[in-house]
Formats: sequence, C-alpha cells, structure tokens
Amino acid sequence: MIKLDISKNLGTVELNVKLGIEQGEFIALSGASGSGKTTLLRVLAGLEEAKGTIEVYGKNWQNLPPQKREIGMVFQDYALFSNMSVEQNLLFVNRDTELANRLLELTELINIKKQYPSQLSGGQKQRVALCRALMKRPKILLLDEPLSALDWKMRNTLQAEIAKVHKEFNLTTIMVTHDRAEIFKLANRVVELNAGKIVKDVPISKELKPQENLKLLGEVIEIVNNKAIVLINGQLIKIENNNLSVGELIELKATKINLS
Repeated sequence: MIKLDISKNLGTVELNVKLGIEQGEFIALSGASGSGKTTLLRVLAGLEEAKGTIEVYGKNWQNLPPQKREIGMVFQDYALFSNMSVEQNLLFVNRDTELANRLLELTELINIKKQYPSQLSGGQKQRVALCRALMKRPKILLLDEPLSALDWKMRNTLQAEIAKVHKEFNLTTIMVTHDRAEIFKLANRVVELNAGKIVKDVPISKELKPQENLKLLGEVIEIVNNKAIVLINGQLIKIENNNLSVGELIELKATKINLS
C-alpha cells in the first residue's frame, strides 16, 4: 500500500494531502489548475520535496533519491532523445532488449523501432514515452495528462494501451486527467483536489442506475464493447450501440453512471 501524508507550500495555496492507495489501483487525479495535482506526482517521484511521510509497500521513501524509487513517469511532453531511435530511447534506460521488444510489441511499435522521434506522430511518440517509463520495471506509474494534446481517436487508442500495460505489468497507476470518459474507462477511483486539499475521494461504479423520465440531448463520445458512452448534461451514460457513431447527437431516456 502507498501511504501519503504530506504538506508543501505552493505559494498561493498549501498542498496538504493524506491519501492511501492499494496495490493495483488505477487512480484518476482531477482538480482545477493550480490545485497541486502535478506537484503531488512530483513529490511521490522524488522530484520535489515536501514535509511529512511517504511510505510505499512498507518502505520509507521520504529521503529516497528519485533514481531508487520504483516509479515510471509520463508527461504531456514526450521528452524523447531526438538523436536516438525508438529502440535506443528505451535501451538508454535499461539495456534489456527482451523487455524493450515486449513493450514495443504490446504497444504495436515493433515495426518502427528503428525510426527517430522526428518521423513519428504524436500518438506514436507518447507510446514510446510510455514504453520508456516501463523499462525500469516500475511498481508505480505516474501519468501527468499524457493524452491531453492528442485528438479523440488517438486518445481512445492510447487509453486502451494504458489499460493494457496497467494490467500486464500489475501496476499501481495515478493519472492526472479531466476527461470524464477517460476516468470512466480507466480508473477504479477518482481523487479530486481543490486548493491543495482532497475534496472528493470516491470509487467509480461501473453499475448503471435508472433515472426516471430523463430525456435529454447527448453526444456519443465513445463506443466500447458494442456500448455507446454518451455525454449528457455533464454526465456519462452507457447505452446499447444501435449503430451509433462517435460525435452523433441523440435524444434518449438514459441511465446515469453513479460516481458517489
């Protein structure tokens, strides 16, 4: 289990977080800009200091240097070495060719492993960044809005890749995201920060509860397992596909996802 009890002055607000995370959880970390989300990730990774305690699987990480923490981190900025191929970017972290090939196969990059970052699309670069983060065989994966600059189709593809590696490598994952569909698709729990403090910490129920006489106009934002995920009035609902397509506007009586 990960146990955080930390505080840090952010200038305008005080980050004050007490949080427990079970091994294998996928946490969606949300909140307004400046609420302390990225700082929380950086403190856990050892890139910033904070007062308090950080205990990870029974070990005290408070004074542990970043290179000794079993963490992989992916940012919105890919931060790839432009003079290295895809394969070389991975092997720079760890000279484990077998692991590199496994990750490239898993993320469907194996056929372009000799190409350089300048030859890749944004989605491909983000896949490489994800693979590189996993080359350390981390126990914890930290994702700081890695998909926010990508279009919807590519986001959908990479969400599936992230879900796959989370399960395949038995990771504990914390992802900063504001995307409701992304939260529903990937996370089992959402933690919301406001002005440096946790204001919401709830499990995400995948169960659908009926709403009486609810007829609203909604937009289909994703098709998952022959189900359509529809955004209606700020809420996500899940219905039978019925040959719907992403982006289509529909009027329906819906069932709302319970996030409380």
